[in-house]
Amino acid sequence: MAQDFIIEMLHITKEFPGIIANDDITLQLKKGEIHALLGENGAGKSTLMSVLFGLYQPEKGEIRKNGQVVKINNPNDANNLGIGMVHQHFKLVEIFTVLENIILGVEPNKAGFLMKKEAREKIVNLSEQYGLKVNPDAIIEDITVGMQQRVEILKMLYRDNEILIFDEPTASLTPQETEELMKIMRKLAYEGKSILFITHKLNEIMAVSDRCSVLRKGKYIGTVNTKETSIEELSEMMVGRKVKFAVEKTKSEPKEVVLNINNLSVSSKIHKNNAVKGVSFNVRAGEIVCIAGIDGNGQSELVYALTGIEKQNGGTIELCGRNISNSSIRTRSKLGMSHIPEDRHKYGLVLDYSLAENMILQRYWQPEFQKNGFLKKSAMKEYSDRLIGQYDVRSGQGSITVARSMSGGNQQKAIVARELDRNPELLVVVQPTRGLDVGAIEYIHKQIVAERDAGAAVLLVSLELDEVMNLSDRILVMYDGEIVGEFNPDKTNVQELGLYMAGAKRNIIKPKEETR
Repeated sequence: MAQDFIIEMLHITKEFPGIIANDDITLQLKKGEIHALLGENGAGKSTLMSVLFGLYQPEKGEIRKNGQVVKINNPNDANNLGIGMVHQHFKLVEIFTVLENIILGVEPNKAGFLMKKEAREKIVNLSEQYGLKVNPDAIIEDITVGMQQRVEILKMLYRDNEILIFDEPTASLTPQETEELMKIMRKLAYEGKSILFITHKLNEIMAVSDRCSVLRKGKYIGTVNTKETSIEELSEMMVGRKVKFAVEKTKSEPKEVVLNINNLSVSSKIHKNNAVKGVSFNVRAGEIVCIAGIDGNGQSELVYALTGIEKQNGGTIELCGRNISNSSIRTRSKLGMSHIPEDRHKYGLVLDYSLAENMILQRYWQPEFQKNGFLKKSAMKEYSDRLIGQYDVRSGQGSITVARSMSGGNQQKAIVARELDRNPELLVVVQPTRGLDVGAIEYIHKQIVAERDAGAAVLLVSLELDEVMNLSDRILVMYDGEIVGEFNPDKTNVQELGLYMAGAKRNIIKPKEETR
């Protein structure tokens, strides 16, 4: 029976300070199958795959390949056994070319001289065989995220890996790139590769996997055949309860204008033109206005200018009737702006600070948390403990946990907790559920609606059309740095929005003042 499985992870236990990440987990991968690994943020999926790839050593359990026990001390051992891994955050050297990244560590050489010609031929052949078109001479920092992922896949194929691990491969891809990746995965499986695929996107599991194993809080829950299950059943296995996929909210009752943006322009770092071109709109108290669009159409730059991360080069921004166009980030914060950023590592957290320190980043100067310039550690811990409990932020050691050591989803929950607890006048939310599981998505959506109902103005920027349709009271579509249409979610559909997002249609609407 064991011969049916190319890889078996038997009774694996892996512990970290204060947490058992993998608690007696058994996972079996058949040759030529796509096996999905599903679980909430922090369920232990990436840890389990890091054990298989030799990045961690388990305290208990064994790994077998084709029925034989193997010892994997490091990623080189994993590569020698034909195991490759595409990490959630790519491991590429940005200033190297595609070719240099693919051969890094296994450089073909003769008498110490690098043989790039042979390497190039092999890469071109592989890219044609698997439909992974890339330019071998392109510099990594100049190519899209979707292309970078192809480079990571080619790295595995170049090393003749037969077991391929994909860790959250679609977390930063567009819907089109995701579809492309699914095709590539099917082709790899058809060619005899065996794939382990970590995700919390249930529709992807249904679309591409043969079987699915579910983890919850570090424990193994079960394995099902994808054809014989449903999204509802998988989500219940994953979270331990039934999950509501629709957002429950009453009709909005917008009041006074909180945010007024007039003729805003922001320059681009990539080209000479502006990334944001004369944009005008407003957001009122008690409504969720969503900016929809394909990534790279000026949404990020708009948010950077609004929150003070970047300077604008034209137009005005008013918050609660006050011009904040040249105000500092702290001034904006004190006036009632909260910001949940798209890049949680770069703009949301100080990764080497504790959870308690991160929770008070926006208010450490207040008397509640400091006296004569010295931080009050006990007040910080008390405050942080309350938010951790209230928002179900899971971490190994509570408030003293270093933010870097937490799962991406729990880092996101910590930012949401900090920003919402300030009772903002304006809540700017960008990609709030990127990389989150269904349980956490349901929770964060509820919190955003609760803020709206408490009278906050909410500006949501999202690439997920389901999220746009579910959460918003008004939708603005952004294309090539401009607002090209305004929609009522009840009177539009995903297809119509898609046409505007792709630039096929436009219907520029200037914001109308509320008439009573």
